[in-house]
Amino acid sequence: MALKEADVQKQQVNSVTHWHVTGTDDIAKKLDVDPAKGLSDAEVAKRLEQYGPNEIVDKGAKNPLLILWEQLTDPLVIVLLLAALVSALLGKVQELIAIMSIVVINAVLGVVQEYRAEQAMQALKNMSAPHVRVRRGGKTREVESRELVPGDVVLLETGNIIPADGRVIESANLRVQEASLTGESESVDKITETLDDPEAGIGDRKNMVYRGTNAAYGRATAIITNTGMSTELGKIAQLIQDVDSELTPLQRRMAEVGKVMFYAAIGVALAALLIGFIETLFIESMNFFDSFNDILLNAVAIAVAVVPEGLPAVVTVSLALGTQRMLRRNALIRKLPATETLGSVTVICSDKTGTLTENRMTVKVVDVPGETFDLSSVMQRTLPKSQHLSLSDELEGLLLVAGTMANDSEVERVDRNDQDYRVQGDPTEGAIALAAARFGLVKDRMEEKLVRVGEVPFSSERKMMTTVHEVKGELPMDDALQHNIDQIFNDMQYVAFTKGAPDRILDVCNRVWENGEIHEMTPQYRERIENGNASLANEGLRVLAVTFRPLDNLPADENWPEAEKDMVFIGLVGIIDPPRPEVKRAVATCRTAGIRVVMITGDHPITAKAIARDLEIVDGNATAIIGNELEKMSDEELREVVKTTSVFARVSPEHKLRIVRAMKDNGEIVAMTGDGVNDAPALKQADIGVAMSITGTDVSKEAADMVILDDNFATIVDASEEGRTIYDNVRRFIKYLLASNTGELFVLLITQGVPGIPLPLNTLQILWMNLITDGVPALALGVEQPEENSMTRPPYPPGASVFGGGLGRHIIIVGLVLGVTALTLGLVSFNMDFHAANSACYDGSVWAFTLADLDCADGEEGTKAWNTMVFIMLTLAQMGHAYGLRSHRETVFRMNPLGNRFLLYALLITVAIQISTIYLPFFNDLFGTNPLTMGQLVLCLVLSTFVFVAVEIEKLLMRRGVLNDTIV
Repeated sequence: MALKEADVQKQQVNSVTHWHVTGTDDIAKKLDVDPAKGLSDAEVAKRLEQYGPNEIVDKGAKNPLLILWEQLTDPLVIVLLLAALVSALLGKVQELIAIMSIVVINAVLGVVQEYRAEQAMQALKNMSAPHVRVRRGGKTREVESRELVPGDVVLLETGNIIPADGRVIESANLRVQEASLTGESESVDKITETLDDPEAGIGDRKNMVYRGTNAAYGRATAIITNTGMSTELGKIAQLIQDVDSELTPLQRRMAEVGKVMFYAAIGVALAALLIGFIETLFIESMNFFDSFNDILLNAVAIAVAVVPEGLPAVVTVSLALGTQRMLRRNALIRKLPATETLGSVTVICSDKTGTLTENRMTVKVVDVPGETFDLSSVMQRTLPKSQHLSLSDELEGLLLVAGTMANDSEVERVDRNDQDYRVQGDPTEGAIALAAARFGLVKDRMEEKLVRVGEVPFSSERKMMTTVHEVKGELPMDDALQHNIDQIFNDMQYVAFTKGAPDRILDVCNRVWENGEIHEMTPQYRERIENGNASLANEGLRVLAVTFRPLDNLPADENWPEAEKDMVFIGLVGIIDPPRPEVKRAVATCRTAGIRVVMITGDHPITAKAIARDLEIVDGNATAIIGNELEKMSDEELREVVKTTSVFARVSPEHKLRIVRAMKDNGEIVAMTGDGVNDAPALKQADIGVAMSITGTDVSKEAADMVILDDNFATIVDASEEGRTIYDNVRRFIKYLLASNTGELFVLLITQGVPGIPLPLNTLQILWMNLITDGVPALALGVEQPEENSMTRPPYPPGASVFGGGLGRHIIIVGLVLGVTALTLGLVSFNMDFHAANSACYDGSVWAFTLADLDCADGEEGTKAWNTMVFIMLTLAQMGHAYGLRSHRETVFRMNPLGNRFLLYALLITVAIQISTIYLPFFNDLFGTNPLTMGQLVLCLVLSTFVFVAVEIEKLLMRRGVLNDTIV
């Protein structure tokens, strides 16, 4: 149940307090709690009243009635409603039904497309544990997490979801997976010591735990410091709710089209009324009151001719078809307008972990005295069944054996006959075990010969772990180096393996293994090891050192720490979450397409820069901006910084939000990718939010417009190409529909001003053409293949008009050619001598084939023949227009004629339907049409080709540079 606003205010618990720089005793005093006993029931009730439940508060979803009202107040819909009102007043029931049907269909499509209950808040609520163990009144209890209050003492263990923000006061090797909140792939070791930096980011506050994260290992006790909306998760919820929804580029451009069409419709309708009234004043035979109905009907018909009634439906269906094509490329569209938005993107802000990288810690480098082995290529190699990689050096094998033995991760085969392994446990430990397994050193098999008998667990204070093993025979290895490695253990009864931070490991080492022998640790060796460690760290690798020590006997009284001295240094292991192989190519494609890639991550800046350099997002001299630096920047300064900076590290959700806003303020169309809760506000703020499916949280998915099913950055680039194709196709059918309507409008306005000539098209004929004979080919244009240069040209500028790039010019040119041709046909046929030999030449046959057949109808029938010829000629001309628009620049004669089968089918079906309107009695009665002779039909067909020729000439002039088609 949502909280009241007053309750929300009560939850604001001194959120500016820097708990991580406050000692545990001071925290206990400040929160008035005895950590050994916890709060009393009375105190809990009091604080629950003061701070409110430990819940996330939401504002609620947008009212669907408001969405419907927005649909009905669209400018184009207003024009149609006015036309419907006039038709109703004049008793034109057919026109009224037709117009209102269009209004209802478009409104339903709009509401269904836009209305979606806001689920991000519900997903945030689900990220809390239903129950939690606490100390209250000196006893341990299990309570609902919503009942937690500041000062509660909670007990955490492996697998727990952290129920609220808290300060760690006791820790037994607690590691917390905070990737959903910070974006860091590694679990964080939690400590109890007080930190010094009050400005430390969330990822660096190692003595704090945060709501919604997970305890991956160990156990701890923490004092709750913040609950509900005052937690870091609550702040993210507030950020999500504070982000206002904005129109997509396509929606803005469609609004531009709607505004232009609205003013055009009102303008030409008023012009038609004025012309009609003037005619009644200057033509004596016309009576004003008798002509009033006709004048209004003519004005309605002309206004309807301006409005592209089929455009909203065509856009919606085209976007829906685009979503299906994107789904086949692993991009799931959640919000329909986002389908096109990707094609307008100028900047992609990408999270690092899991998007640019594999989200899988992998051994990249093995560094041993005298040699460095780069394993990055071999670790990505696909192995045939029952095979493994070959070791090239015994020291390399010894290091992998030692690193795998001093290891608590578990490695299991996915298929017993395959070398595909699944790792459980700490990602860093798992990376070493997996690397060894791919070289045939499978942990469970080696443990049969190197049986663990003792250990010194890893702790955040010691930063290393040691295991002691009894040697029981040769190692189960198939490699040619098996004998050499086995020789190392032959004379040992027991052996200790240690791995950990290089600086700590060096403190317990006095010897080095090199060239199959043990040497004393000299200053030269130490310097070489330290330099190697620094070099690997500067490459963004997590570095672990590995040692061993032969033991004749086990430590007395199982005093296992005794084994951690006089160790023999083996080497260093460099581990990293590697870039996805295909991402580098995708980033290069972005550069060619004029799209800038920016990395925004909560990870360490050194790691972030290393990955960015590897992927060529930045060059070697680039710097990374960290969150603390962002804090000190004004909005104006940040707007300048984001123009040139491509790596942001150690950032918080607020920082990501500010970065996206700054880019949008600079006029960029921003795509933001992410998978964590911390990404949700920025995902919602971006022009298009892109969430990851595999690693993504429910919160990020619900806040996003699109979900990448394979968590691959390259898929975003593929979807961007699809988005550009969709917008090119949208421009195609805008050209098609508006040019067709312009031709119709030209004919109607001119004939309205010619005394004695009725309008050649009535309202129903116009609606029929706009919805059926125009709409079906327009839909087929929506599945046209990509233009050849779709990803080698810059994206359309965000502020560019939809009528730019020659689109407005095309509408005028084609509209005039279409209008003049149809008007000429109409005036010539109308002014024929309808009274010459009427009965002698017209026998009702449609197969007569002379131009004189134009005279073979009189009076009312003559009008119907003229009306029908204009009706059919306009439709046939639009079919040629549609085929010519298969490319914006290239001639269709160089394109595969079967490249868009849907368009061919659409043209054939539309022509067949249109022919039926002039030869079937039902349609004759409905539209007021008349069967044409073969001569009349052929004449219409010949004249209809003029538009296709005009389209091809325009494209020829564009290719030769005479006409400009650049959008600015």
